[in-house]
Amino acid sequence: MQQQLNLKLLILLLLSFGNLYAQNNYTLAEPLPNKTVDSLTTSKEYVRAEPYLLYKHRLDSLQKSVTLDWNEQVQSYIDVYVKRKANYEEMHRRAAYYFPIFEKALQQYDVPIEMKYLALVESSLDPHAVSRVGATGLWQFMFSTAQNFGLTMNNFVDERKDPQKASYAAARYLRAAYDELGDWLLAIASYNCGPSNVNRAIEKAGSRNFWELRPFLPAETRNYVPAFIAAVYVMNCSAQHNISIKPSLYDFAIDTIAVNRFVSLDEVANALGQGSATLYALNPSYKKRIVNGKPECPMPLVIPKAELVHFDELYEVLNRDFLTDTTIVLATTDDQRELKKLQKARKPISGSEKNIWHKVKAGQTLSAIARQYKVSVAQLQAWNQLKDNQIVVGQSLMIKSTSG
Repeated sequence: MQQQLNLKLLILLLLSFGNLYAQNNYTLAEPLPNKTVDSLTTSKEYVRAEPYLLYKHRLDSLQKSVTLDWNEQVQSYIDVYVKRKANYEEMHRRAAYYFPIFEKALQQYDVPIEMKYLALVESSLDPHAVSRVGATGLWQFMFSTAQNFGLTMNNFVDERKDPQKASYAAARYLRAAYDELGDWLLAIASYNCGPSNVNRAIEKAGSRNFWELRPFLPAETRNYVPAFIAAVYVMNCSAQHNISIKPSLYDFAIDTIAVNRFVSLDEVANALGQGSATLYALNPSYKKRIVNGKPECPMPLVIPKAELVHFDELYEVLNRDFLTDTTIVLATTDDQRELKKLQKARKPISGSEKNIWHKVKAGQTLSAIARQYKVSVAQLQAWNQLKDNQIVVGQSLMIKSTSG
């Protein structure tokens, strides 16, 4: 009898405690780790005493191959990012399309999948993003780095804007950086400032821990890794901050076909019954909205999956010659730092100077030299008694003042 009474009392106590818990809203978005703060008895008191430990717990639960440390620097970026709800809602839409492309490239080179969030910090997932110094595309490649990792830039295409090709180049870069530096946070830092700067910081700090060598890195790179960790947090914890996860940019199936001739994106769009804007968005790397394919070098064309009714017209567009100048000219640079050097070389000739001399360097052409000095090829030929465009290394060319 006494045991039954004790059991009833216990049930009543539990029910009373449950009501009290509900009335005081002692709830959390997710469970907290055990044995955190012994002196605190309820989750509500715990969060009130240490509000940011919840962020740390969430980051710990997300951590896989890349260390996701929590500290004041990371939190400062989280605080900024969670206020940009519209921006992150849009990035969720873009991520639904771009992340599978990134993941496939990263897996190819055994790079952690979470590195896909680096493109958020770089470009906000905008393939047309260009930095103040000329870094371009989803992964923000500088011109020379892009060339070194196999990307092509010419008068028809800038492959830094190609989601697939640029992603494979980024994966190769990150793999090489990790192999050299031995740490994924250092590989991320290297992506921003180059391996030489990271190695110098390692030497000065006497450590390979990012947070210990952080003071010795360039100012921008010191904040680059915290920004990356914050982006990982916000994209994975959007719901906890009332950030809606929007549907993908494209709600249709997509095909990629190899094109072996010059083809107009506008004509392809018409053949598919699609708006031209959709084709431009799916193929952001084509500068002139022309796919510059050749039999010896087919180029990729991304299209909405064609319906049977459009097959004949699409086949005709892809197999007829598009009338345009098909001359391909390789780009030299669009690095703003390099352009500033060229601009210094192009300084106006003073009235007292009637001409200057230019010594031909390896790889230079007459047309390039004419552009450098803002004169015409015909003028260079006349001033230097040239019968054609042939010049040789070490040759001196006279450039006369054109100011009168």
